[in-house]
Amino acid sequence: MKQFIPKITFWRVVATIIVVAGLYSTYLRFTGGLGASTNLSDDFPWGLWIGFDILVGVGLAAGGFTICAITHIFNIEKYKPLTRPAILTAFLGYLLVIFGLMYDLGKPYNIWHAIIYWNPRSVMFEVAWCVMLYTTVLFLEFLPIALEKFRLKKLLSFMKKTGILIMITGVILSTLHQSSLGSLFLIVPQKMYPLWYSGLLPLYFFISAVGAGLTMVIFEAYLSARAFNKGIEADLLSRIGLYSVIVLMLGLIIRLVDFFLTDKIHLLFTINNYTLLFYLEILVGTLVPFGLLIQKRIRENRRWLYASSIMVISGFLLNRLNVSITSITPATGVNYFPSINEISVTLMLVTLGMWAFKIIARNFPVFASEVHYENHQLNFDQKLSESNL
Repeated sequence: MKQFIPKITFWRVVATIIVVAGLYSTYLRFTGGLGASTNLSDDFPWGLWIGFDILVGVGLAAGGFTICAITHIFNIEKYKPLTRPAILTAFLGYLLVIFGLMYDLGKPYNIWHAIIYWNPRSVMFEVAWCVMLYTTVLFLEFLPIALEKFRLKKLLSFMKKTGILIMITGVILSTLHQSSLGSLFLIVPQKMYPLWYSGLLPLYFFISAVGAGLTMVIFEAYLSARAFNKGIEADLLSRIGLYSVIVLMLGLIIRLVDFFLTDKIHLLFTINNYTLLFYLEILVGTLVPFGLLIQKRIRENRRWLYASSIMVISGFLLNRLNVSITSITPATGVNYFPSINEISVTLMLVTLGMWAFKIIARNFPVFASEVHYENHQLNFDQKLSESNL
């Protein structure tokens, strides 16, 4: 009987409270509508559920396509131990993005309309299709893990043969919609505070997603090592950390050059709340992690590497919220702050994602040592079958 009753711990109690509160907020959202459950309005229709659940969620899931590109397209084999956890994180991330979008849509039961009613000139149409297709690709990338678990060798062999094509398709789709999320804001130049508006927003969104996605691989690996008592690929994660901050620094340099070319550099010296938030975003998400991870001894320290990943993720979160919420505030004149229902739903989705990762990781060969064992067992079973014939 004990094995069916999970041990009661502080964090499990907190997580349960979060999920219960989120379910109650879900009830209020779908019975009372957006007006009764959120602080959104006609003047400010996009809030936390878009800024965090969608823009942040999609960006942090970019580790999946980045690691797949490194290992399967550029054929750098040594990073393969990081592939499966990254794919699982991305798959769950995109599922949660879709669930989060259902909350924000006024008529969520019409979400399928993008499949039937085509508007190829719409950026949102392109994003909708890319997210649907890429989620399908992530499922196909995750499928071999399930096939290994249940030892379906014929299907597994077929999936391995088509694997590279699936990976390439996933990289293309993810590249398209990571940048297209930035394109959503190109149509509102008059409504965005100039520090965050640029014609290069699609490029910024893509670069920051790559950097933050790589850092998310470090974050996930560290937590998995603690939760499942697994070894951590310290040398690989150290290199990933270096690559991530180099990418982010490249993005910052491009932004500063753009400021000079568009005559916006003076805004950096106009001290107000928006400038301070911009400085905080850059300092926490790029400059401090770069200063730390450029040093080999810091990168090879597990705790510093983990702390730096938290900084990058925090800076990325600030950037997406600044673009989608902070930068819009001056033009609308609305001082938006998410309601308790918006916050509880967001926390619930994050908690459910962590629960799902934990359950799947405990029951499927997600980590490198488990993959080796499963492959060894499959080969043994195959040889035993052949000998019996």
